Amino acid sequence: MRIEKLKKNYDVTVKLVHFPLHPDTPEEGVSLDVLFAGSKAEERAARQERMTGLMKAEGLPYGERTHTYNSRLAQELGKWADTQPDGFPLHDAIYKAYFVEGKNVGDVETLVGLAASVGLSADAAREVLTKRTFRDAIDRDWKSSRAAGVTGVPTFAAGGYGVVGAQPYEVLEQLMASVGAKRRPEA
Repeated sequence: MRIEKLKKNYDVTVKLVHFPLHPDTPEEGVSLDVLFAGSKAEERAARQERMTGLMKAEGLPYGERTHTYNSRLAQELGKWADTQPDGFPLHDAIYKAYFVEGKNVGDVETLVGLAASVGLSADAAREVLTKRTFRDAIDRDWKSSRAAGVTGVPTFAAGGYGVVGAQPYEVLEQLMASVGAKRRPEA
């Protein structure tokens, strides 16, 4: 993945800041036909084809989703995972569950299962989700991302510069160069 490659090639610290894309989506989700009701079938097919191509170019799996789900709880659990040793793999598991398998990442039991699948405590994950332990942290992320002018995901930002969308690795390298990120000697 691009982020792992950046961390390997540059002396950078990666911090995920969450953004509320479709925050009003209900718990049970919404079909993409409803979400994109104003667009034609050809436009939706072209969007799917474009995303599939972008993900393939990055070596990422990408399925044909039929629904979108509220990602708020997934973001809260991801924020918690960032505080755990070896918690970062949860982000990949959530990505795969949502974008490849079409799972509802707003469902507590789905998220608890994903946490357990990457070696995190299922009991601790359930507690984080039911007590909403990381609610305030995600509120701060949302406020921060809005203040920074983030309008889409993913957005990569460094030193006051940013790029939006699934960009090729070379674009991220240009971002690193523009902010003077130090390249690792072995890279």
